[in-house]
Amino acid sequence: MTALMIQGTGSNVGKSLLVAGLCRAARKRGIDVAPFKPQNMSNNAAVTADGGEIGRAQALQALACGLAPHSDMNPVLLKPQTDTGAQVVVQGQRVATSEARDYGTLKPRLLDAVLDSFARLSARHDLVIVEGAGSPAEINLRPRDIANMGFACAAQVPVVLAGDIDRGGVIAQIVGTQAVLDPGDAAMVKGFLINRFRGDLRLFDDGYRMIEAQTGWPGFGTLPWFPEAWKLPAEDAVDIHTPRRTEGLHVVCLALSRIANFDDLDPLAQEPGVRLTMLGPGRAIPGDADLVILPGSKSTRGDLAFLRAQGWDVDLAAHVRRGGHVLGICGGYQMLGRSVADPDGIEGPPGATPGLGLLEIDTVMTGDKRLTETRATHAATARAFLGYEIHIGRSDGPDRARPFAHVAGEPEGAASPDGRIAGSYLHGMFRDDAFRAAWLDGFGVQSAGRYDSTVEAVLDGLADHMEAHLDVTGLLALAC
Repeated sequence: MTALMIQGTGSNVGKSLLVAGLCRAARKRGIDVAPFKPQNMSNNAAVTADGGEIGRAQALQALACGLAPHSDMNPVLLKPQTDTGAQVVVQGQRVATSEARDYGTLKPRLLDAVLDSFARLSARHDLVIVEGAGSPAEINLRPRDIANMGFACAAQVPVVLAGDIDRGGVIAQIVGTQAVLDPGDAAMVKGFLINRFRGDLRLFDDGYRMIEAQTGWPGFGTLPWFPEAWKLPAEDAVDIHTPRRTEGLHVVCLALSRIANFDDLDPLAQEPGVRLTMLGPGRAIPGDADLVILPGSKSTRGDLAFLRAQGWDVDLAAHVRRGGHVLGICGGYQMLGRSVADPDGIEGPPGATPGLGLLEIDTVMTGDKRLTETRATHAATARAFLGYEIHIGRSDGPDRARPFAHVAGEPEGAASPDGRIAGSYLHGMFRDDAFRAAWLDGFGVQSAGRYDSTVEAVLDGLADHMEAHLDVTGLLALAC
């Protein structure tokens, strides 16, 4: 097997983007390459070709490789439901809900699944580029680690450590990581690279040499800031970039505490005729909003309470009175109804919560999870599109007589009598250029976007950017 692992000096240092760029660079060199992340924590998930789910970052990396997403690319996915608990997805399927204090005891049993998926992926491809999680410097987690050095040592995969100079202290990030690593783990590290540099690269020459001298690790280059990165799907909601526009259709998305699959909004953010606002807690819904989107959520009832705590229920009622539009997607669709019941406590404590009452539907959470790509036809525009479903719960009620879309001739979603309030379980609808254009036309906005081709072009640009500034040949030569 041939593999290389990119670990980071901390969370959000750009590991996902580095792996995506390396994957595309390898592919452009004619290498059959695949991505892999042993363990991810994210509520931004993608449906896989084999009927499972993985982190959205690994789906983007698969795209960089020219592959369909597969559950083996991210065998352990943790989807936070509360501040201390998460749904545990193994090889694409939900297997448990675990509190953080109990997860450590589960980890050793998960290593077998991780190695099993890695072996299958390695057998199918010439090269696997692996992404770590968090930082190997979290040595308190090392005894049961499956995400960083625990995996690298078990699978004998060489490691390159990435530091983020944009956040400052990159010398201490890398030198300090080596200082706390066990000698056996430190021996797995074959070098480092610097990410997200702004300004004159020559100004860091001395610092770069100091890291090499302090660690004995060779450097593989310093990567300048890549300004087009915002056009790629973000893994974390806090990383969503919205261009600063003062005109256009004002779309406001409520940044829920357990927001999920928020990349639904990426194609809208890139439309020059759309002004997208990601509305954080403590801020009122603007009075000039044309459309308010309630996105997906990993905890529908929990986020209903969060929404009400911000006063957004009152703001939504005022928005509707002013003639505004509302769209709920997945969990957001469930919130728009009259009630959300979870009798078995699948997403939290058993019970029921009143919904916002903007749609005449009721939702009951069920144990079975729907994971599938779905072809649908939008009821209002008659435009077909490809989306995906990734949810628990079933919704029904009078407003289902006015569906958002039709799937295989059956109604999907619901709409109010005047059509200004609608909800759907379908994610990914706005990626379809023709559907997005027809949908925006209903608001008097002309679409100018070509989303999928833009993402492909940005991935090519990222690979070229890395080839220009990093020793990509040397990095790929490490794989063994």
